Amino acid sequence: MKTVHVWVTGSVQDVGFRYFTNRNAKELGIKGWIRNTEDGKVEAVFQGDENNIQRMIELCRHGPSSSHVKDIKIVESDENKIYDDFSIRY
Repeated sequence: MKTVHVWVTGSVQDVGFRYFTNRNAKELGIKGWIRNTEDGKVEAVFQGDENNIQRMIELCRHGPSSSHVKDIKIVESDENKIYDDFSIRY
């Protein structure tokens, strides 16, 4: 199992990005969370099978049709926490 911390920049708030990611993460069996940051980014933690995480990252590179992704920063995490599900944090 792999865990990555992700920050997405661009027009990614108020466009359904978190809901898009939540739906796709659940379909791919990805655990973790996603939230908006105060500086206009979207931050997420993805945990699961490496292939599914790569697929999730590719989906985030495109986002929902109303978004415009400028960049994605991905950092492998050494976090020991095991997530039970995927959630949107507020």
